Amino acid sequence: MGGGDKPLLPLAGRPLLDHVLGRLRPQLGALALSANGDPARFAAWGLPVLPDPLPDHPGPLAGVLAALDHAAGLGAGAREAGVAGQAPAWVVSVPGDCPFIPPDLVARLHAARRATGRPLACARSAGRAHPTVGLWPVSCREALRAALLAGERKVGRWAASQGCAEAEWPAEPVDPFLNANTLADLAAAEALLAGGDRPGRILR
Repeated sequence: MGGGDKPLLPLAGRPLLDHVLGRLRPQLGALALSANGDPARFAAWGLPVLPDPLPDHPGPLAGVLAALDHAAGLGAGAREAGVAGQAPAWVVSVPGDCPFIPPDLVARLHAARRATGRPLACARSAGRAHPTVGLWPVSCREALRAALLAGERKVGRWAASQGCAEAEWPAEPVDPFLNANTLADLAAAEALLAGGDRPGRILR
């Protein structure tokens, strides 16, 4: 779609990113954006913008590592300030072009993790896993850093190597993990919103 920032494309009169953040805010205590380049383009949202912590932009796993490092930094800051109970133990990752993220995403990822005893969890729909929609313990950040430095680039492969539970959602009537990868995808999302569909309500 022209090579620009997909989350900034308009959807139903607002940037796509607005829809994503609106679905995540009620579920999370803090939000941040993973992006390289000039952070000023995201200034309107007032959120931390986290560049990849490793050179050469090694892909989505580097974004996960940036978020884990950020969360660990928040915890260190809380300890230095003498504030108890504010160190994040988990990070949730979601692509910036998924406007129908379900309202029970975080709760169900945690439930899948607890039910299986695995340290990580990701979403699944339509018969396939979505490893970039994931739950990551901050404690895995050094293992992830080492894997990236060793050349690992596949999110699903690395998550599976650590032990990754899956939480499944129905793909009908709306796949909650629909990506706006093409103009046709964006048009389909626009039509769903214009038609009054409420994927969050339907998929609870």
